[in-house]
Amino acid sequence: MLSRLVIGNYALIDYLEMDFSEGFSVITGETGAGKSILLGALSLILGNRGDVSVLLDKSRKCIVEGTFAIKGYHLETFFNEHELDYDDTAILRREILQNGKSRAFINDTPVNLALMKEIGEHLVNIHSQFSVVTLNNADFQLAVLDNYSDNIQIIQQYHDHFAYFVQLKKEVEELLRRETLARKDNDYYQFLWNELEMANLTKGEQEATEQRLEILSHAEEIKTGLLQALDILSLGEQNITDQLSGITNITNTISRFHSALNIIGDRLRSNQIDLRDIASSMEKIEQDIDFDPAEIGTLTARLDLINRLEIKHNSNDIKGLLAIKDQINGKLIEVTSLEDKIMVMNKELEEIREYLFNEAEKLSVNRRRVIPELEEKIRKTLMKLGMQDARIKIELIRLEDVTPDGIDTVRFLFSANKGIGLSEISRIASGGELSRLMLTIKSLISQKNLLPTIIFDEIDMGVSGEVAGKVGDILRKMGDSMQVIAITHLPQIAGKGQSHYWVFKSNENNTARTQLKKLDSKERVQEIAKMLSNENVSEAALKTAKELMGK
Repeated sequence: MLSRLVIGNYALIDYLEMDFSEGFSVITGETGAGKSILLGALSLILGNRGDVSVLLDKSRKCIVEGTFAIKGYHLETFFNEHELDYDDTAILRREILQNGKSRAFINDTPVNLALMKEIGEHLVNIHSQFSVVTLNNADFQLAVLDNYSDNIQIIQQYHDHFAYFVQLKKEVEELLRRETLARKDNDYYQFLWNELEMANLTKGEQEATEQRLEILSHAEEIKTGLLQALDILSLGEQNITDQLSGITNITNTISRFHSALNIIGDRLRSNQIDLRDIASSMEKIEQDIDFDPAEIGTLTARLDLINRLEIKHNSNDIKGLLAIKDQINGKLIEVTSLEDKIMVMNKELEEIREYLFNEAEKLSVNRRRVIPELEEKIRKTLMKLGMQDARIKIELIRLEDVTPDGIDTVRFLFSANKGIGLSEISRIASGGELSRLMLTIKSLISQKNLLPTIIFDEIDMGVSGEVAGKVGDILRKMGDSMQVIAITHLPQIAGKGQSHYWVFKSNENNTARTQLKKLDSKERVQEIAKMLSNENVSEAALKTAKELMGK
């Protein structure tokens, strides 16, 4: 419910701060005093648009702030989904800046206007005399039926499953899209994988092949060089090995005369061993190298294949090619994996769809069962409100597939007069008839917290006398289970209010200002008496005012 409203620098309001009560409250005041201004300011925190034209003082921003008690209205999920801090008290604030820009806040968190409008729809319903949007909305009409058919718990569970159904359906559609793309490229990826598989690449292969090809390509140069080196080292007449052997013998002969020569002798013998080993290794290398054109061709072809694959796949080495091969294999596996996943999810979709159909059928049966009773209650209430010939028919139309609200859509048909056929509510011309119908239906759903706060803007349109009193009784009864605020010109309705607010204009520095005051018991009697007899309040008017207030 709306517990507090603060308005600053809006239209004719300089600053206004007011607490609102539970139950049924009335707002009265002379025509032009500013009742519509109050609704205009409130509409800003309910998501309506505003501009600089609403600024009373163009040098200051406009601020409208509403405090709402929201405990028990199941808004925790809404707040969590939109990453808002939840508290049993919610504060909605709207600012219109001097440059025309607008800012919106929910519990001090900046939000966009669409989100503020969405939460506003959960908090306040403003009913103006020609409003048919809510009543003619199929979702609202279904909510009325579900309220009377005890479908609330079923519909909540149904909504949860349907939301999951929609989400799962989107996931399947995305998987199907991915599968289609994957299948489209599957043959190409299979060709690439086969090509890499047949290449039978191994890590380090490219470097080894390049080294082997380098050796074979220069085989004669290597053999010639080795033979020349061996001739000097060990095969020639004056080879190094034989000469080193002679030096070693000389050193051994004279070492008895100088002890240091023994060490030199050992070193020379060690070098002899190394040189013989080097010569043996060089001989083996020379013997192993043969110029083989066939092997050169094979190695060259292998390197050409590797280089071609590297260029094709934009890779620097075989390691990169093997990684690409794994990636391609993953894409090939993905097609099969997607098929399996889609099959499993489609099965789950069918199971959920079957559940939804079963639950939707329960909802439909309950809705159809309650229609005659609801039609009769609406008709009887309208009769009390002076519409003796009013008729209403509720049509439940079965759909082919499940929707967020089941398998039905609904249509309310109405006629206020004899001889006039039933038609959709949106085609009703009379504001008074529409107001009474709206009041009737909203009074029937008020006990289920479907609408936490209702503000009726001149619900008394087209009614007077005894009927006005009955309208007041209905509003008072609605106030037992929800917050009802009625802007009225009729004393019969004003007298039923549990709280009474008076809108009036004052003059400040020769400038009109709209103000709001909560009246005490004595002030209420005076105000209602004025509504009965204008400015000249008579004793009879005062007495009647007290009677209307139940005093």
